Amino acid sequence: MKFGRMKSHRRNRLLLIVFIVCAAGGATTFALFALNENINLFYSPDQIAQGEAPVGKTIRAGGMVQDDSVTRTGEGLGVSFVISDMKSAQVTVEFEGILPDMFREGQGVIALGQLNSEGVFVAEEVLAKHDENYMPPEVAAALEEAHESGVDTGQKAGYE
Repeated sequence: MKFGRMKSHRRNRLLLIVFIVCAAGGATTFALFALNENINLFYSPDQIAQGEAPVGKTIRAGGMVQDDSVTRTGEGLGVSFVISDMKSAQVTVEFEGILPDMFREGQGVIALGQLNSEGVFVAEEVLAKHDENYMPPEVAAALEEAHESGVDTGQKAGYE
């Protein structure tokens, strides 16, 4: 077998293939980094209370709004309330803005925001259930766990 210089058309083809493979790998890497930054993981009040939720990173937190926990600030749109998993875990949520029409005590909510260093969840967005039969899957799972452990959730049979 003789080895010699590579012919120019074969060298050009090889360089084109190497460039395409490197470009595809780089594009895939950038896409995965971008997607990883935009993932909002859900954490229950129990996970937040145990310190499993990251501080300063955008996450979703959900639970039931505790009765008599909603307090509004003086003249602004600020509101503070406590969400619970209907067991023992509770998380204080602070929100500055207009709450959904369906927001009320004793209802399930999902909040998007960040946990601060004091353990208070600062919400950017609050979502409330929109009809009689809907409950976010994460909240429904937390209620089901509470029901299995013997805690009275006060919810209708459709939520069990």
